[in-house]
Amino acid sequence: MLDIGSNTGHLLVVDASGGAAPMPAFSHKEPLRLAEHLEADGRVGHAGVAALTGFVASSLVVAEDKGCEEMLGFATSAVRDAVNSDEVLQHVLDRTGVTIEVLPGEDEARLTFLAVRRWFGWSSGRLAVFDIGGGSLEIAVGSDEAPDVARSLPLGAARLTRDHLAHGLDDDAVRGLRRMIRARIARDAGAVTRSAPDHSVATSKTFRSLARICGAAPSGDGLLVRRALDAATLRQMLPRLLTMSAKEVAMLPGVSPSRAHQIVAGALVAEAVLDLFDLAELEICPWALREGIILERLDQISVRG
Repeated sequence: MLDIGSNTGHLLVVDASGGAAPMPAFSHKEPLRLAEHLEADGRVGHAGVAALTGFVASSLVVAEDKGCEEMLGFATSAVRDAVNSDEVLQHVLDRTGVTIEVLPGEDEARLTFLAVRRWFGWSSGRLAVFDIGGGSLEIAVGSDEAPDVARSLPLGAARLTRDHLAHGLDDDAVRGLRRMIRARIARDAGAVTRSAPDHSVATSKTFRSLARICGAAPSGDGLLVRRALDAATLRQMLPRLLTMSAKEVAMLPGVSPSRAHQIVAGALVAEAVLDLFDLAELEICPWALREGIILERLDQISVRG
Protein backbone atom coordinates (compact mmCIF):
# COMPACT_ATOMS: atom_id res chain seq x y z
CA MET A 1 0.00 0.00 0.00
CA LEU A 2 1.68 3.21 -1.23
CA ASP A 3 -0.02 6.29 0.21
CA ILE A 4 1.03 9.66 -1.23
CA GLY A 5 -0.57 12.02 1.24
CA SER A 6 -0.47 15.79 1.47
CA ASN A 7 2.07 15.58 4.30
CA THR A 8 3.77 12.22 4.02
CA GLY A 9 4.62 9.44 1.62
CA HIS A 10 3.95 6.12 3.36
CA LEU A 11 4.54 2.58 2.19
CA LEU A 12 2.72 0.14 4.43
CA VAL A 13 3.48 -3.52 3.89
CA VAL A 14 0.41 -5.46 4.96
CA ASP A 15 -0.33 -9.13 5.54
CA ALA A 16 -3.90 -9.25 4.23
CA SER A 17 -6.35 -12.01 3.42
CA GLY A 18 -10.12 -12.19 3.03
CA GLY A 19 -12.01 -12.44 6.31
CA ALA A 20 -9.03 -11.33 8.43
CA ALA A 21 -7.96 -7.94 9.72
CA PRO A 22 -5.14 -6.35 7.66
CA MET A 23 -1.98 -6.72 9.74
CA PRO A 24 0.84 -4.17 9.21
CA ALA A 25 4.15 -5.96 8.64
CA PHE A 26 6.51 -3.09 7.78
CA SER A 27 6.36 0.69 7.38
CA HIS A 28 8.52 3.01 5.27
CA LYS A 29 7.70 6.73 5.14
CA GLU A 30 9.13 10.18 4.43
CA PRO A 31 7.75 13.71 5.03
CA LEU A 32 7.07 15.01 1.49
CA ARG A 33 4.92 18.04 2.52
CA LEU A 34 3.40 18.32 -0.94
CA ALA A 35 0.49 20.46 0.29
CA GLU A 36 2.89 23.09 1.57
CA HIS A 37 5.15 23.11 -1.47
CA LEU A 38 2.69 23.75 -4.26
CA GLU A 39 3.84 26.73 -6.30
CA ALA A 40 1.82 29.93 -6.64
CA ASP A 41 0.25 28.74 -9.90
CA GLY A 42 -0.93 25.49 -8.27
CA ARG A 43 1.75 23.26 -9.75
CA VAL A 44 3.88 20.71 -7.93
CA GLY A 45 7.35 22.18 -8.45
CA HIS A 46 10.48 20.38 -9.64
CA ALA A 47 11.69 19.75 -6.10
CA GLY A 48 8.36 18.21 -5.12
CA VAL A 49 8.28 16.00 -8.21
CA ALA A 50 11.84 14.85 -7.52
CA ALA A 51 11.07 14.08 -3.87
CA LEU A 52 7.92 12.16 -4.81
CA THR A 53 9.67 10.17 -7.54
CA GLY A 54 12.58 9.34 -5.24
CA PHE A 55 10.23 8.15 -2.52
CA VAL A 56 8.26 5.93 -4.89
CA ALA A 57 11.49 4.44 -6.25
CA SER A 58 12.76 3.66 -2.73
CA SER A 59 9.37 2.23 -1.77
CA LEU A 60 9.47 -0.11 -4.77
CA VAL A 61 12.80 -1.50 -3.56
CA VAL A 62 11.43 -1.97 -0.03
CA ALA A 63 8.28 -3.68 -1.34
CA GLU A 64 10.33 -6.09 -3.44
CA ASP A 65 12.65 -6.84 -0.53
CA LYS A 66 9.64 -7.62 1.69
CA GLY A 67 8.12 -9.99 -0.85
CA CYS A 68 5.03 -7.94 -1.67
CA GLU A 69 2.76 -9.57 -4.25
CA GLU A 70 0.85 -6.40 -5.14
CA MET A 71 1.37 -2.66 -4.69
CA LEU A 72 -1.65 -0.37 -4.50
CA GLY A 73 -0.63 3.26 -5.01
CA PHE A 74 -2.89 6.22 -4.39
CA ALA A 75 -2.59 9.98 -3.91
CA THR A 76 -4.88 12.35 -2.03
CA SER A 77 -5.62 16.07 -2.08
CA ALA A 78 -2.19 17.66 -2.69
CA VAL A 79 -1.70 15.75 -5.94
CA ARG A 80 -5.43 15.76 -6.71
CA ASP A 81 -5.56 19.57 -6.55
CA ALA A 82 -2.31 20.25 -8.41
CA VAL A 83 -2.85 21.67 -11.90
CA ASN A 84 -0.09 19.40 -13.24
CA SER A 85 -1.17 16.22 -11.46
CA ASP A 86 -1.34 14.14 -14.66
CA GLU A 87 2.15 15.28 -15.65
CA VAL A 88 3.53 14.50 -12.19
CA LEU A 89 2.09 11.01 -12.05
CA GLN A 90 3.22 10.25 -15.61
CA HIS A 91 6.75 11.29 -14.59
CA VAL A 92 6.59 8.90 -11.63
CA LEU A 93 5.31 6.10 -13.86
CA ASP A 94 8.03 6.69 -16.48
CA ARG A 95 10.82 6.68 -13.88
CA THR A 96 9.61 3.89 -11.59
CA GLY A 97 6.97 1.85 -13.42
CA VAL A 98 4.55 2.48 -10.52
CA THR A 99 1.01 3.65 -11.29
CA ILE A 100 -0.49 5.94 -8.66
CA GLU A 101 -4.23 6.48 -8.68
CA VAL A 102 -5.65 9.85 -7.65
CA LEU A 103 -8.51 9.38 -5.22
CA PRO A 104 -11.46 11.76 -5.59
CA GLY A 105 -12.32 13.46 -2.31
CA GLU A 106 -15.64 11.67 -1.93
CA ASP A 107 -13.91 8.29 -2.42
CA GLU A 108 -11.43 9.26 0.28
CA ALA A 109 -14.32 9.95 2.67
CA ARG A 110 -16.15 6.78 1.60
CA LEU A 111 -13.17 4.45 2.06
CA THR A 112 -12.27 5.96 5.42
CA PHE A 113 -15.86 5.39 6.47
CA LEU A 114 -15.63 1.73 5.39
CA ALA A 115 -12.54 1.24 7.56
CA VAL A 116 -14.22 2.80 10.59
CA ARG A 117 -17.39 0.73 10.07
CA ARG A 118 -15.36 -2.49 9.93
CA TRP A 119 -13.38 -1.52 13.03
CA PHE A 120 -16.36 -0.64 15.24
CA GLY A 121 -18.98 -2.90 13.63
CA TRP A 122 -22.74 -2.70 13.33
CA SER A 123 -23.28 -2.06 17.03
CA SER A 124 -22.17 1.55 16.42
CA GLY A 125 -25.41 2.26 14.59
CA ARG A 126 -25.37 5.42 12.51
CA LEU A 127 -21.75 6.59 12.20
CA ALA A 128 -20.31 10.05 11.62
CA VAL A 129 -16.64 9.96 10.59
CA PHE A 130 -14.24 12.93 10.42
CA ASP A 131 -10.68 12.91 9.07
CA ILE A 132 -8.33 15.92 9.00
CA GLY A 133 -5.59 15.36 6.44
CA GLY A 134 -2.90 17.64 5.15
CA GLY A 135 -5.04 19.04 2.34
CA SER A 136 -8.64 18.27 3.21
CA LEU A 137 -11.24 17.45 5.83
CA GLU A 138 -13.30 14.36 5.04
CA ILE A 139 -16.78 13.92 6.50
CA ALA A 140 -18.92 10.80 6.03
CA VAL A 141 -22.16 9.73 7.69
CA GLY A 142 -24.28 6.62 7.33
CA SER A 143 -25.88 3.51 8.78
CA ASP A 144 -24.42 0.96 6.34
CA GLU A 145 -20.93 0.14 5.02
CA ALA A 146 -21.29 2.88 2.41
CA PRO A 147 -22.09 6.35 3.77
CA ASP A 148 -25.21 8.32 2.89
CA VAL A 149 -23.16 11.52 2.97
CA ALA A 150 -19.52 11.82 1.85
CA ARG A 151 -17.85 15.22 1.68
CA SER A 152 -14.28 16.44 1.15
CA LEU A 153 -13.64 20.05 2.18
CA PRO A 154 -10.42 22.03 1.49
CA LEU A 155 -9.65 22.33 5.21
CA GLY A 156 -6.51 20.24 5.71
CA ALA A 157 -4.00 21.25 8.36
CA ALA A 158 -1.08 21.75 5.96
CA ARG A 159 -3.16 23.69 3.42
CA LEU A 160 -4.58 26.04 6.07
CA THR A 161 -1.17 26.61 7.63
CA ARG A 162 0.35 27.44 4.25
CA ASP A 163 -2.48 29.74 3.17
CA HIS A 164 -3.37 31.49 6.45
CA LEU A 165 -0.68 31.08 9.10
CA ALA A 166 2.56 31.24 7.12
CA HIS A 167 3.50 34.53 8.81
CA GLY A 168 2.71 33.49 12.37
CA LEU A 169 -0.12 33.15 14.85
CA ASP A 170 -1.15 36.78 15.25
CA ASP A 171 -4.66 37.39 16.56
CA ASP A 172 -6.13 38.63 13.28
CA ALA A 173 -4.81 35.69 11.26
CA VAL A 174 -6.11 33.14 13.76
CA ARG A 175 -9.50 34.86 14.09
CA GLY A 176 -9.89 35.07 10.32
CA LEU A 177 -8.94 31.42 9.86
CA ARG A 178 -11.32 30.31 12.61
CA ARG A 179 -14.18 32.25 10.99
CA MET A 180 -13.44 30.82 7.54
CA ILE A 181 -13.25 27.20 8.80
CA ARG A 182 -16.59 27.45 10.58
CA ALA A 183 -18.33 29.07 7.64
CA ARG A 184 -17.07 26.38 5.26
CA ILE A 185 -18.08 23.46 7.51
CA ALA A 186 -21.47 25.04 8.22
CA ARG A 187 -22.37 24.83 4.51
CA ASP A 188 -22.42 21.03 4.77
CA ALA A 189 -23.58 20.69 8.37
CA GLY A 190 -27.24 20.24 7.44
CA ALA A 191 -26.57 17.10 5.41
CA VAL A 192 -24.72 15.58 8.36
CA THR A 193 -27.11 16.58 11.14
CA ARG A 194 -30.32 15.72 9.29
CA SER A 195 -30.27 12.37 11.09
CA ALA A 196 -28.24 12.40 14.32
CA PRO A 197 -25.39 9.84 14.48
CA ASP A 198 -25.20 7.24 17.23
CA HIS A 199 -21.40 7.24 17.23
CA SER A 200 -19.01 10.03 16.17
CA VAL A 201 -15.47 9.04 15.24
CA ALA A 202 -12.23 10.71 14.14
CA THR A 203 -9.31 9.14 12.28
CA SER A 204 -5.77 9.86 11.14
CA LYS A 205 -2.70 11.63 12.47
CA THR A 206 -3.98 15.13 13.30
CA PHE A 207 -6.90 13.88 15.39
CA ARG A 208 -4.68 11.26 17.07
CA SER A 209 -2.10 13.92 17.97
CA LEU A 210 -4.75 16.26 19.37
CA ALA A 211 -6.28 13.45 21.41
CA ARG A 212 -2.86 12.57 22.82
CA ILE A 213 -2.17 16.23 23.69
CA CYS A 214 -5.51 16.29 25.49
CA GLY A 215 -4.70 13.22 27.60
CA ALA A 216 -5.52 10.13 25.51
CA ALA A 217 -3.48 6.97 26.05
CA PRO A 218 -0.13 6.70 24.20
CA SER A 219 0.23 4.43 21.17
CA GLY A 220 2.37 2.06 23.22
CA ASP A 221 -0.73 0.99 25.15
CA GLY A 222 -1.99 -0.81 22.04
CA LEU A 223 -4.69 -0.44 19.39
CA LEU A 224 -7.53 -1.78 21.52
CA VAL A 225 -7.37 0.91 24.23
CA ARG A 226 -10.24 3.38 23.87
CA ARG A 227 -9.08 6.88 22.95
CA ALA A 228 -11.11 10.03 22.43
CA LEU A 229 -10.68 13.73 21.76
CA ASP A 230 -12.61 15.56 24.48
CA ALA A 231 -14.19 18.83 23.34
CA ALA A 232 -13.88 20.65 26.66
CA THR A 233 -10.21 19.72 27.03
CA LEU A 234 -9.41 20.85 23.49
CA ARG A 235 -11.06 24.22 24.11
CA GLN A 236 -8.94 24.65 27.24
CA MET A 237 -5.79 23.63 25.36
CA LEU A 238 -6.19 25.90 22.33
CA PRO A 239 -5.17 29.20 23.99
CA ARG A 240 -1.99 27.53 25.21
CA LEU A 241 -1.17 26.18 21.72
CA LEU A 242 -1.50 29.70 20.32
CA THR A 243 1.32 30.91 22.57
CA MET A 244 3.73 28.05 21.80
CA SER A 245 6.44 27.86 19.15
CA ALA A 246 6.57 24.91 16.76
CA LYS A 247 9.56 23.61 18.69
CA GLU A 248 7.58 23.72 21.94
CA VAL A 249 4.56 22.04 20.30
CA ALA A 250 6.84 19.26 19.02
CA MET A 251 7.70 18.44 22.64
CA LEU A 252 4.06 17.71 23.47
CA PRO A 253 3.05 14.03 23.64
CA GLY A 254 1.95 12.54 20.33
CA VAL A 255 3.24 15.37 18.11
CA SER A 256 5.88 14.68 15.46
CA PRO A 257 8.35 17.50 14.70
CA SER A 258 7.41 17.48 11.00
CA ARG A 259 3.78 18.29 11.81
CA ALA A 260 4.15 20.53 14.87
CA HIS A 261 3.69 23.75 12.87
CA GLN A 262 0.32 22.46 11.59
CA ILE A 263 -1.21 21.61 14.97
CA VAL A 264 -2.94 24.97 15.50
CA ALA A 265 -4.71 24.81 12.13
CA GLY A 266 -5.71 21.22 12.83
CA ALA A 267 -6.95 22.13 16.29
CA LEU A 268 -9.11 24.94 14.89
CA VAL A 269 -10.73 22.49 12.45
CA ALA A 270 -11.26 19.88 15.18
CA GLU A 271 -12.76 22.48 17.51
CA ALA A 272 -15.14 23.61 14.77
CA VAL A 273 -16.25 20.02 14.07
CA LEU A 274 -16.94 19.35 17.75
CA ASP A 275 -18.78 22.65 18.17
CA LEU A 276 -20.83 22.80 14.97
CA PHE A 277 -21.98 19.19 15.27
CA ASP A 278 -22.58 19.57 19.03
CA LEU A 279 -20.25 16.70 20.01
CA ALA A 280 -18.82 16.22 23.50
CA GLU A 281 -16.07 13.99 22.11
CA LEU A 282 -14.82 12.14 19.06
CA GLU A 283 -13.67 8.57 19.56
CA ILE A 284 -10.39 7.84 17.78
CA CYS A 285 -10.31 4.95 15.31
CA PRO A 286 -6.89 3.41 14.55
CA TRP A 287 -8.04 2.45 11.03
CA ALA A 288 -8.39 5.07 8.30
CA LEU A 289 -8.04 5.49 4.53
CA ARG A 290 -5.25 2.96 3.95
CA GLU A 291 -7.20 0.22 5.70
CA GLY A 292 -10.33 1.17 3.77
CA ILE A 293 -8.52 0.75 0.45
CA ILE A 294 -7.12 -2.62 1.52
CA LEU A 295 -10.51 -3.84 2.74
CA GLU A 296 -12.23 -2.83 -0.49
CA ARG A 297 -9.50 -4.58 -2.50
CA LEU A 298 -9.94 -7.76 -0.45
CA ASP A 299 -13.70 -7.57 -1.00
CA GLN A 300 -13.14 -7.33 -4.76
CA ILE A 301 -10.80 -10.34 -4.77
CA SER A 302 -13.28 -12.33 -2.68
CA VAL A 303 -16.15 -11.57 -5.11
CA ARG A 304 -14.07 -12.60 -8.13
CA GLY A 305 -12.87 -15.74 -6.35
